[in-house]
Amino acid sequence: MTGIRRFNTGGTQRQAATRGAGYLRRWLAAVAVLLPTLVWVPATKAGTQAEYTWHNVAIGGGGFVTGLLYHPQQKDLLYARTDIGGAYRWEPAQQRWQPLLDWMDASDQGRFGVESMAVDPADPDRLYMAVGTYLHARGSNGVILRSSDRGQSFQRTELPFKMGGNELGRANGERLAVDPNNGQVLLFGTRANGVWRSGDGGISWSELKSFPAIAKSSAATAPSWNGAQAIGVAFINFEPGSKGGDGASRTVYAGVSTQQTALYRSDDAGNSWQPVPGQPTGLRPNHMVRDSLGRWLLSYGDQPGPNTMNNGALWRFDPRDGGWTDITPAPQSSDLQGDGFGWGAVAVDPQDPQRIVASTFNRFAPHDDIFRSVDGGRSWTALSTRADFDHSYAPWTAEARPHWIGVLAIDPHDAGHLQFVTGYGIWDTRDLRSFDEGKRLTWRFPLAGFEETVPLALVSPPQGAHLVSGLGDIDGLVHDDLDTPQQRFAGVRFSNTESLAYAGQAPQLMVRTGYFHDRPEGAVRAAWSKDGGRTWTAFAHEPPDGEGAGRITLAADGKRVIWQTRNGGHWLSADFGGRWQAVKGLPKNAVVEADKREAAVYYGFDPVSGALYVSGDGGVEFRQAEAGIGSVGDWYRAEIRPNPWQAGEAWVAAGWRGLLHWSPGKLRRVEGLDNVFSLGLGKPLKDGDTPVLFAFGEMAGKRGLYRSDNGGRRWTRIDNDAQRFGGVIRHVTGDTRIPGRVYFGTEGRGIWYGESN
Repeated sequence: MTGIRRFNTGGTQRQAATRGAGYLRRWLAAVAVLLPTLVWVPATKAGTQAEYTWHNVAIGGGGFVTGLLYHPQQKDLLYARTDIGGAYRWEPAQQRWQPLLDWMDASDQGRFGVESMAVDPADPDRLYMAVGTYLHARGSNGVILRSSDRGQSFQRTELPFKMGGNELGRANGERLAVDPNNGQVLLFGTRANGVWRSGDGGISWSELKSFPAIAKSSAATAPSWNGAQAIGVAFINFEPGSKGGDGASRTVYAGVSTQQTALYRSDDAGNSWQPVPGQPTGLRPNHMVRDSLGRWLLSYGDQPGPNTMNNGALWRFDPRDGGWTDITPAPQSSDLQGDGFGWGAVAVDPQDPQRIVASTFNRFAPHDDIFRSVDGGRSWTALSTRADFDHSYAPWTAEARPHWIGVLAIDPHDAGHLQFVTGYGIWDTRDLRSFDEGKRLTWRFPLAGFEETVPLALVSPPQGAHLVSGLGDIDGLVHDDLDTPQQRFAGVRFSNTESLAYAGQAPQLMVRTGYFHDRPEGAVRAAWSKDGGRTWTAFAHEPPDGEGAGRITLAADGKRVIWQTRNGGHWLSADFGGRWQAVKGLPKNAVVEADKREAAVYYGFDPVSGALYVSGDGGVEFRQAEAGIGSVGDWYRAEIRPNPWQAGEAWVAAGWRGLLHWSPGKLRRVEGLDNVFSLGLGKPLKDGDTPVLFAFGEMAGKRGLYRSDNGGRRWTRIDNDAQRFGGVIRHVTGDTRIPGRVYFGTEGRGIWYGESN
């Protein structure tokens, strides 16, 4: 608590209110004269697009990689898909990943999650993806993307149903497959619409009416937190040795995610289907791979993952005699705690059918693992028994246990090269053959260029690191180096950091709120730091209606916080949660921010009514400073950005209402940008000038990231069409020390920063 004078809600608080009273009286007098005037800034002009250089802030992975796909013929050609962050291609010469879907704009919002992908075994240049993120009513219909240049460019076909790149069973697969004997034929197994076929290289599609109805029934659903969710067809596989007279494969397998009869086969190119005899039931298949002897290996779980999986098995099917063999590596009894575990994935050496790997899923005791067999599944060894993890690329991974191992991939051109996915990235080893010889293997985290975090809060304080971030799933980081992954926050650890604030006049003081996936009993969902966010201490208590993280702000001198809980209550504390008092005068939906210069002043904005509120007594009570500017129908979560260099001034990103500017007595709508969804204030070009404004919004129907150096009288677009990230940019933040630098967050492609050329 060095540098912070604790004070309660009694006498010292009243002294603070007195200090702010003079300021409060001055602006109330101005308001009395000017209300209800609404001032409009003269029409603005849009300049030409500025030259900016853009970079990912390096974190390294951070999200669920749901698929890895090697081309079987072309060495080092590898693709990865993610649940919300698009897809990537590995670039071996640069030893980094190249994103492939950043070009998606707002028209593709809801399609940045990749349901499945496929390559043409006979043509290494051809790549196909099924994209679509959610099944719910707000989700967009899915699209099939096809590329003839390894993902450099795409053509598209829209389908009349939704996909689930971020739904249950998202690591199952692959649902999309290219016939190895005829690259014009593709099959796609959907979640709720059966199996679809293309005979012209993915240009047009039609449903195979012959596929069993179980793929559309309740048997092919799974329970989720908000009800049953369709899983449908989990994978499609062509039998490469079944080439018919027309050049296409005759035999095809399809696995349905059901505990009933799940595996079906067609021997007439999909015109009719029959259940495969003798198959196990009671578990759901999730992956099916072929060994060099023509046998098929299948991994099973009682649920599709990734939320849970409490039972499972590994089976081998031999089409030559129809026999099924249980080769499950470890019994359920090895799980000494929890509710059991399943098997998330299986892979086999393409040249040696005796060498197999399989991954546990949801195995809490002792931990999830990968098992290795060199005798065709008769005996198994856990890879963790002789393994080391190299965390040097991304230090924060040292505290992250591998989990959600839903995909395994053995390099078809290097049998010693194995990769597995987790909920936060990809681990890679080239020592698999050495392990077979009794040596240790080393796992590395080769995630250069691969960024899948979801930023939830960004601040750029005037001292210390230029950027501090709050992230989904991995908490947050102090970015001393924007181009090198950093360590996570120390001290209090949240699953998500959902809001961040610093004291404008004491910027090493910070506060944050967070969320626990599994909240420890009594844990408080807020913390404070006195060293610029490096180490954190928990608040003493939550407010009386504390529910969820909510949002928090910190007075300019660092002595008071206002916490808006998820229930909508606004609570004031002068001792980091020792005592709380309800804030007066604010509507439930109002967002609140502290002035960066004047400790007694706070701003509140109600996104429903459009009304602005101001407190000049340290946040005890707010008064409406300006009448609402009228309803515009829907509303967007507003952002208030107080001027870091001038007391009594703030800008508001008000969604469909546009950009608002407040100085005492005047609320002005800044024209030029029709809608403003996120706003950042950056260092002025010259001391004493207006802050540089960075706004993500729309101008004349064109959505983009815009910059103004003169208070909004003229705007210049600074982003580009090649980097649209599904049309979602959030948490725009200007650098407080470097003119022209701006940061923003995406939904699944991490944090970005740009600098003018």
